[in-house]
This record gives sequence, C-alpha cells and structure tokens, in this order.
Amino acid sequence: MEDNPTLIFALAAFVLAAVLIWQRDNIPQKLKRGMAIISLVLVAFAFFLIVYTVFTAGS
Repeated sequence: MEDNPTLIFALAAFVLAAVLIWQRDNIPQKLKRGMAIISLVLVAFAFFLIVYTVFTAGS
C-alpha cells in the first residue's frame, strides 16, 4: 500500500486542527462549531488510517 496519500491527509488534518485552535478568536461564531466538528472527524479518521497503516505494514 502506498503510504504517501495517508501521510499527506494526516498532516493536512492535524494542521487544520492546529490552525483552528490557534486562530479561534478570529473565526466567525457561525463557523466555529461546524469547522470544529469537521476537524475532529478528519483528525479521528487520520488517526485511524495511521493505526491501520502500522498494523498492515508487515503484509
């Protein structure tokens, strides 16, 4: 399995979460909850992909 797309997705998800945390005062109130939920889902999926890649690395 090619791991480059997984790595790029994981980095993008974690960077989005970091930007949302650092810039939380500048984000309009209407967008905060939706962006936080989307970011949480993306980070959780990225974590799952990382764990899945580690467990299937030997195959």
